[in-house]
Amino acid sequence: MNESLSASAERVQLYLRQNGFEVTVRELPGSTRTAAEAAATIGCTVGQIAKSLVFQDKKSGEAILVVASGSNLVDLQRIFAATGLELKRADGKFIKETVGFAIGGIPPVGHAVPLRTLLDPDLLQYPVIWAAAGTPHAVFPLEPQALERLTAGKWLPLAQDNPPA
Repeated sequence: MNESLSASAERVQLYLRQNGFEVTVRELPGSTRTAAEAAATIGCTVGQIAKSLVFQDKKSGEAILVVASGSNLVDLQRIFAATGLELKRADGKFIKETVGFAIGGIPPVGHAVPLRTLLDPDLLQYPVIWAAAGTPHAVFPLEPQALERLTAGKWLPLAQDNPPA
């Protein structure tokens, strides 16, 4: 862990502390850009990685955050059936401008604007999960139940039932 955090990681750390979460953001020497890289660097399972994915609602243009288990592929049709949101993958420029973080380090919290958030209940099976903290090398641990309080998110089955091998 670095003694001093990058500006983006520090912003996440500050957000967590201001919201009553005494967890420590860690900047690691290995990449955490993908769920597989994060799990290898941290030493946990891919399922314990809480990947933050930003989509855009096709009708409103609103940014929607999906926090999914690293082992799951998100099923956009399943989300549409449950919420009526017709989502498309947001591009990097939209994400950076709207959320305030770049792809590869998007945290579930501390965004430039509040985001409607959907949470993957598969994360609840783990005692500890790991989330990105603003850079491709920064993460923080938390109990999965804390995601609801941190994000005001809604738990919703969103994983593909039969992901491709």
